[in-house]
Formats: sequence, C-alpha cells, structure tokens
Amino acid sequence: MSQSPVPRRKGLPIPVIVIGTTVFIALVCLMIYGVVRSGDPNRDILPSVLIDKPAPEFSLPVLHDPGRHVSSADLRGAPYLLNVWGSWCPSCRIEHPTLTRFAETKRVRVVGYNWKDDNSDALRWLEQFGNPYIVVVTDQDGRKALDWGISAAPETFLIDGDGVIRWKYSGPLTDEIINEQLIPILAKAERGP
Repeated sequence: MSQSPVPRRKGLPIPVIVIGTTVFIALVCLMIYGVVRSGDPNRDILPSVLIDKPAPEFSLPVLHDPGRHVSSADLRGAPYLLNVWGSWCPSCRIEHPTLTRFAETKRVRVVGYNWKDDNSDALRWLEQFGNPYIVVVTDQDGRKALDWGISAAPETFLIDGDGVIRWKYSGPLTDEIINEQLIPILAKAERGP
C-alpha cells in the first residue's frame, strides 16, 4: 500500500505578514494619536492663511443706518476686533455675554459683522441681548465674507492699526480664550511693529 503524500499546509508569505503587521501597527498608532488629540481644546482649529496679511478691503452698510457705509479704511489707525455674528446663530448667543463684558473694558474697538441676516432680525436681537459694538456692518448676501474666509459664525478677527489681521478665532469666545489668546496678541498689536 502506497502512502499518499500528506498535503502540506502553506502559510502566508513572509512579505505579506510583514506588510500586514506594519499596516496594523500604523493604524493602532493613528488611533492612539486621535484619542490623545481629542483632549486638545484646539483640535478643530484650522490656521487662517490671512494671519499677518492685510485684511480684505470692504465697504458695507451700517445696520442702524443702511444709507451709511463703513469701510476697512475708516477703521484703520487703531486695532479693532471684528466679530462675525447672526441672529440665527445659537453659538453667537452663547458668546454674547462674554463679548459684551470684554467690549465694556474698552480695551479695543469691537466691530460687529452681521452675516447673512435680515436687518430687522439683527436689530431685534441686539435690542434683546444688548449691543456691545461701536458699529455693526451688514453683509446680507455673504459676498464680502468670502474674502475673509468666513465659514461659520461666530468668528472673530483682531486687526491691527495698519489693517493687518493678527488673530482669528472660530467659535464662541470665552473668558479663557480672551485672556490666554487674544489679550497677548492685542498687547503686541497695540505696541506696533
């Protein structure tokens, strides 16, 4: 009786095992990085390409007097904070008391940029929650906002006296953000170049 050869079980080739193990380890490392990064409060912040560049030129109507326009040239000479908001924006309502307290310090001019809003809604909103702004410009169709890279509200920009953007924050301002991020950059902007 002849014995038939026992079929030999073949394993995966060594290069496949090495590549598979490498991909697995890379995915585990990426997952660990994601978990660690999820605790970073700045994880969602994208840097603005406009930082240290001249602010986009604009001339927009004033909310309280639509026949009058305010331009970026009108605001030069001293730093100002440009706060993008809308009456339709729930995060703007959350931010508003913090922004109001900061505006009351008169540390810097705070300019409102009412974005994609109806004037009567915006006026009613300011009447209800208070107006911390020295002036509010309106961009109902949102065209000028494109030049600023505005993608959501609230967004806040610090522009120095020469019209250069020195800081941008996307999301509702908090006392912590104002004290730890804005104030140090504002101090530099006040000193000048």
